[in-house]
Amino acid sequence: MSTENTPKRPRIIAVANQKGGVGKTTTTINLAAALAEKGHRILVIDLDPQGNASTGLGISQAQRTATSYDLLLGEGDRAALVQPTNTPNLFIIPATADLASADLALSATTGRTVALRQALSALLSALPDFQFMIIDCPPSLSLLTVNALIASDSVLVPLQAEFFALEGLSQLMLTIREVRQNGNPHLRLEGVVITMFDGRNRLAQQVEEDVRNTLGELVFSTKIPRNVRVSEAPSFAVPVLSYDSASRGSIAYRDLAMEIINKIRT
Repeated sequence: MSTENTPKRPRIIAVANQKGGVGKTTTTINLAAALAEKGHRILVIDLDPQGNASTGLGISQAQRTATSYDLLLGEGDRAALVQPTNTPNLFIIPATADLASADLALSATTGRTVALRQALSALLSALPDFQFMIIDCPPSLSLLTVNALIASDSVLVPLQAEFFALEGLSQLMLTIREVRQNGNPHLRLEGVVITMFDGRNRLAQQVEEDVRNTLGELVFSTKIPRNVRVSEAPSFAVPVLSYDSASRGSIAYRDLAMEIINKIRT
């Protein structure tokens, strides 16, 4: 049978780190925007009950009538869950605080760790034209995060350039290994991206050296700088690429997007 007209399956990337405050949601928003800017059709799935990715992409609480909670629990019209953002080519399934109860709701069901994978498979039948799906995971190794890892092709780990950067990363690596063994043997590490990097700071330079010595080629060449424009953009509910296209943060996220695209091509 010819597959010439069969839509290509999107690449699904989970952005995960159980440590909060490392730039996880910021990376989700701005990587998605950078990929969309290059002409790719992108779907962000906000799987964090804080809903910061939804807020950062301009989706108000009033607009979140259908959310990732409904996606996980198989409720409602899946295609109606997807909302456009103000960034061309960039769409989102938003989250609300209700998602915090999803762990409990899922724990009572069979197949509780594969709920998201099954939901995304059904969603793609209705909306097959995305090139990337990027999942913003909660800052914990919860059932939500496990669902994201089982549903994904790869994991992108933001790592803040600070003293305790590598602490906790080992636990995430163990979780990835367990998911490979028990639920998703094809899961791979997309890479580690150093965030909030200040090249004038000797400690940040030392952290970078330690991370690269420990993880080698798993660390992206691109570093996300500590940049006031990146910090300001969420308060205007837009990615930094829209807020200040020429800022150092915008340039870095474009570079990260190109690294990921080039990895996929090779």
